[in-house]
Amino acid sequence: MSKAAKTIRKIAGSDPIEAAIVLGSGLSAIGDLIAEKIAIPFSELKGFPGGGVSGHGRDLLVGNLAGKRVAVLTGREHYYEHGNPAAMRPALKAMAELGASTLMLTNSAGSLDPAFAPGDLMLISDHINYAGMNPLIGEPTDRRFVNMVGCYDPDLRGKSRAVAERLGIKLGEGVYLWYSGPSFETVAEIQMAIRLGANAVGMSTAPEVILGRFLGLRVWACSSVTNMGAGLSNENISHEHTKIMAKQGAEKLARLIPALVEEL
Repeated sequence: MSKAAKTIRKIAGSDPIEAAIVLGSGLSAIGDLIAEKIAIPFSELKGFPGGGVSGHGRDLLVGNLAGKRVAVLTGREHYYEHGNPAAMRPALKAMAELGASTLMLTNSAGSLDPAFAPGDLMLISDHINYAGMNPLIGEPTDRRFVNMVGCYDPDLRGKSRAVAERLGIKLGEGVYLWYSGPSFETVAEIQMAIRLGANAVGMSTAPEVILGRFLGLRVWACSSVTNMGAGLSNENISHEHTKIMAKQGAEKLARLIPALVEEL
């Protein structure tokens, strides 16, 4: 067991967690839903994110959500921070060691599709690794050859659609394109992404999905749409704008995620 996992068990107890939840830009308030929570700063956990992006939290929360024991990472480390696509591997490995069978990922994303307006949620059905980097580069075993068909768990997606319909939350599905960042995409790059079949674009998530499947976890991911892609509207795209608009999606995720966790 990793040092981080041992530290978490020492502080939060040895009861296994059922799911690990990673929160994206502007979505850290979802951690307020956790009951009987124990907060552990990332700085106390070896290999966990350094917390270098505004709008992201810097704590691991362990507690109860919808009757299930979960661990919530209130922030993540992105490839664009240090050029390491495997930056989240130690944290996700610790989650698996603590018993998690499901990995739930959220992010803020730009829409490439009129069907997804700012404030909407997009359930991710697949992704395009446009950044080209892979967190399993350097892995010495044959486990690195991960089958990515159905990497966004079909069963969890089906449950999400049913839950969203019951709660009256608009929830479409689409393909997410991972762009390395940190600069936003050009108008030409957005047009390219549309032609490749993507519905939304963002700077995270895909590496964690690959790592999650490598670790044997079921993976679910949902984007909070914060803006239209470059050239598709008159919005002034910025990180501050992303954080402000993410609050609309966070309100919907705060209803959707607990109901989905209850179904696990």
